[in-house]
Amino acid sequence: MTGKFSSTSIIQITTKAITMNKAELIDSIAEKTGHTHVDTLKALDALLETIEATVAGGDKVQLVGFGTFEPQHRAARAGRNPQTGEPIEIAEATHPKFTPGKLFKDRVVEAHKPKPKPKATTTTKTKAKTEETTTAKAKVTEKPKAKPKKV
Repeated sequence: MTGKFSSTSIIQITTKAITMNKAELIDSIAEKTGHTHVDTLKALDALLETIEATVAGGDKVQLVGFGTFEPQHRAARAGRNPQTGEPIEIAEATHPKFTPGKLFKDRVVEAHKPKPKPKATTTTKTKAKTEETTTAKAKVTEKPKAKPKKV
């Protein structure tokens, strides 16, 4: 089976998502701002640390147009062990939540809209057939001219 792809390997290849990592993000920001990679790394780390510390302290960070980072509290609740079905108590927890802003959502939606299909162009043969059919129909639907009456 050398040189052939199985159907599962093709699916895996075509559905693989492209992910930007931190180094690539720093490269992109440095290129756009003209700053060095070291300065960009320091700025990005400071931003992330500030957001983490603020949310961990119980406050929210709102970046208008981009989104909001905030802590979300979840109360204790009863659950079930999926393997045994035995009831268990799930402890209360607080976890970070991100809600994207309108501009961010709109940009993502716009980028992933399906592209419109190009309009089909009619070929010369199609045009000729259409003209023949239209002309033939027109001849059939024409009323015969009335003959002049003799006096």
